[in-house]
Formats: sequence, structure tokens, C-alpha cells
Amino acid sequence: MRPFRLIVSTLALAGILTVGQGVTPLASTARAASFDCARARSTDERAICGNRVLEDRDVELSVLYGLIQKLVPMGSRDAIRREQAQWLAGRGRCGADVPCLRRAYDRRIAALRATIDERVVSNGPF
Repeated sequence: MRPFRLIVSTLALAGILTVGQGVTPLASTARAASFDCARARSTDERAICGNRVLEDRDVELSVLYGLIQKLVPMGSRDAIRREQAQWLAGRGRCGADVPCLRRAYDRRIAALRATIDERVVSNGPF
């Protein structure tokens, strides 16, 4: 089992996953996107809300990002936030282009998984 999956599996067994600043029960992570689709204004957000695969990837990305924010040393968090802001800007440039959005999510999820493997798992007693 890949190390990041072990962490996520451990949290799943505990019945929680960390999202953003709070702790969210697993049941609520099954909803659509990680943001309120009723308030989606940008073209990319509306495209995400209209596509189940993108909704799922958005939730996965949100969970991974939340885990990283909780588990990396405080000195690394600002850099990760800047990377996320840059990624969000890039996602926005995709607009409603679903293949572009899928590629953007695939790349960011891979980067977040690598961060968990390199910065979290390698430093923890997992």
C-alpha cells in the first residue's frame, strides 16, 4: 500500500478525514465538489459541478490538501498555500474545458500525493 493511502486509510478507520481547517465526517465528503455548487460563479467551478468525475477529483484534492495542511511543519504551509493558489489560477484558465480540468486535477493530486510521501510519511512514525 502506498504511504499516503495508509494515512488516509487510518483516518478513514477513525471515521474522519481532515478537510480545510475542520474535521469532517466521512459521510459529508461524499457530497459533490468541495465547495458549494449553488454558489459556483466561475466557469471552471460550474464545469466541475456539472461533471461527476471532476466533482470526485475536487473532493479528493481537497482532502489531500487538508491533510497536508495539518501534517506538514508550519514552515512549509505558506509555500503549499502559494502552490495551491497558483494551481487554482491555472484551473481557472481551463474554463469549461473538461479535459483541461481533468489534467489539472490529475497533476495537482499527483503533486499532493508526492508531498505526503516525501514530507509527511518520511518524517512520521507511520
